[in-house]
Amino acid sequence: MRISCFRNTSQLSLLKRWVNTLLPHRTSSSSYSFGIAESQLTHLRGIFSLRDSLLKSADFESKMEVVKVALKLESAALEKVAVTAGDKSFTYAEVLRSAFNISSILENKDGSNGHVAEGEESAEKQVVEAEAGKKADGPRIGIMAKPCAEFVAAMWAAWLNGAVAVPLALSYPEAELMHVMTDADISVVVATEEYREILEKVVEKSPGAKLYILPPVVNTHGNEITDTQSLDKLLVEVKNRSLTLSGEEAALIIYTSGTTGRPKGVVHTQAGLGAQVRMLSEAWGYTADDRFLHCLPLHHVHGLINSLLAPLYAGATIDLLPKFSTSGVWQRWRSSYPVSGEVAATPITVFTGVPTIYVRLLQGYETMDAETQKASADAARQLRLMMCGSSALPQPVMDQWESLTGHRLLERYGMTEFGMGLTNPLHGERRPGFVGKPFPGIEIRVDDSDSDVKGVGELLMKSPSMFREYWRQPKVTADNFTEDGYFRTGDTVTIEDGYVKILGRTSVDIIKVGGFKLSALEIEAVLLEHPAIAECAVLGLPDKDYGELMCVVIVPPEAKAAEAAATSEPVLTLKELHKWGADKMAPYKLPQKLLIWESMPRNAMGKVNKKELKKTLLESTS
Repeated sequence: MRISCFRNTSQLSLLKRWVNTLLPHRTSSSSYSFGIAESQLTHLRGIFSLRDSLLKSADFESKMEVVKVALKLESAALEKVAVTAGDKSFTYAEVLRSAFNISSILENKDGSNGHVAEGEESAEKQVVEAEAGKKADGPRIGIMAKPCAEFVAAMWAAWLNGAVAVPLALSYPEAELMHVMTDADISVVVATEEYREILEKVVEKSPGAKLYILPPVVNTHGNEITDTQSLDKLLVEVKNRSLTLSGEEAALIIYTSGTTGRPKGVVHTQAGLGAQVRMLSEAWGYTADDRFLHCLPLHHVHGLINSLLAPLYAGATIDLLPKFSTSGVWQRWRSSYPVSGEVAATPITVFTGVPTIYVRLLQGYETMDAETQKASADAARQLRLMMCGSSALPQPVMDQWESLTGHRLLERYGMTEFGMGLTNPLHGERRPGFVGKPFPGIEIRVDDSDSDVKGVGELLMKSPSMFREYWRQPKVTADNFTEDGYFRTGDTVTIEDGYVKILGRTSVDIIKVGGFKLSALEIEAVLLEHPAIAECAVLGLPDKDYGELMCVVIVPPEAKAAEAAATSEPVLTLKELHKWGADKMAPYKLPQKLLIWESMPRNAMGKVNKKELKKTLLESTS
């Protein structure tokens, strides 16, 4: 239902945009600044009231966008398959019913032991937000599960509850899980059974936190959920819950890989997520006829937003693989497009991966016999779209993939802070080595004020999907934006004919390994705890498979070095380092190369000269 005095959506959107321009500008802490008189404050409350009325009348345009398809589908359409996992498939209705049930349990409405406690917010923040007419953010709910229907149900349940979803990395050791639990002030963790043991230990050390094991999403196979009355009732209940939400509420916190120290929580709002899924669906032509093959982590924007939330928004079907498997992906494509020519009823149409995945697929192809190779290549050619991102795609890999499958991979560019920002076109020229042009609605510019070359500098960006803040880090948030509101990406770029080319990170301490941006400083801090390491320097070296290979140069203590020399044994091996670091760092943070030196090159200030160190290593391997 829309307000009758507006003849069309455009008029309503324009008024909503006008109302929002009257709102006070955000401060870096995401609350509002009020150096104003009481009369102005009264006027402001009226504006907020008008804005909220407009939002409530607009078919939830700024609310629950990521489950909008479930709210808008008719009963019959809800019977469409949303996700598959293994040999099981689950409809939108089944996942939505499970989400509603989990939401009720978490609210303790059904008499269970479920519990969602409001996080303790500062009194000052609550007062400011109350004066602004802004609700405080909901409690944080951690979610830990492999790609499965239960993960989707848990995400939807969190949002139906007005809570903030916090996906937890499956590879996190206990120490890193504890950091996220404490930093986000997570009150409840929901997880599948296989993660009970590690999470019980973490929850025990987190005062007030609760653990809830997710029930399996149920295949009803024509039972009561398929009854039209039952579905209509479910939609009404879900819609009523969503009425209490606003577009500016936090919906999701994704933790960074720790590029500038400890991982930071990146806060996305309901409206920001809505803008992102709409943007991707329109630019890449996602429709309800698509079927995605998904094999990416769900704590990363690539796997969570591009490959899960956006397809669900479009009403597509997603085949979830627990983890990437070279043989599994090729087999799934061949079963969609068999040699017989009888295409499967609902074949895979879209695939997206990181460069390493395509390297592995090419390697797997080389091990096949001639007949299987032909069947695999023919099947891959029939997909509608193949995309690549999260790190730079080596051109030899792009060329080899295109020669084999006929697909010139669509490269795009994004960050945890705003999702996707740039893309090569769905239809049109896809330039190798370039990440494309801005999505509609996104503004960019290049800051070359500190560059020796005009037109080469840091990429700055504005986006409707921009994150709201780094969780509880107002100064860090402010430092990452220009005075006129552009986000500082930290990537050095150049632009040719409107196409953006990423030249590299501004800092040598940022390493990109297999799609993860890692902080050398954070890793060095952990490695220095090892008794055989007195000094160390972590840096990235070029690698055709992973983008960069993480190398650590260490200097051992004199006593350890003397002991090793006396026994003719190395002071430390890479295998020993990996074993030691397994419970201290995520697997992708462990170095892949270890060098033992007597001393480090230093500058006049006594600081390790990493540029010189990297130059020396590259020269020695050339």
